Amino acid sequence: MIGFLQRVRRASVDVADECVGEIADGLLVLVGIRREDDAAAAERLAHRLLAYRVFTDGRGRMNRSLGDTGGGLLLVPQFTLCADTRRGLRPGFEPAAPPEQARGLFDELVRVAEVAHDGPVARGRFGADMQVALINDGPVSFWLEA
Repeated sequence: MIGFLQRVRRASVDVADECVGEIADGLLVLVGIRREDDAAAAERLAHRLLAYRVFTDGRGRMNRSLGDTGGGLLLVPQFTLCADTRRGLRPGFEPAAPPEQARGLFDELVRVAEVAHDGPVARGRFGADMQVALINDGPVSFWLEA
């Protein structure tokens, strides 16, 4: 499971001109789910996202996590993160989990995050054409795998 996280001042996701998820300060995470992923991977990624230290402390060092700050978490499914881009000029999507599997694992990731995090947790809509807006903070971006 892949989480491409971005520290944001605010972020939102719209579907058909309707806002389906938004946060203020926190993390926007684009989530890619591979064929070999399972519920344990979803749980690991959720806990890594909440504990990963990307927010600055009083000395300006990245020593604080989302769990420390209580900031928002916006999870957005994005199967294209799993693309095989090593050859040619067109991505291959064989590594991506099939939709039924990916939907269940994305829902599990959201569930674990909602239980484990005291701050707001929002989500994009699985399988929808989404428009994601963000104000990147830093910018600070990391690719996490679980």
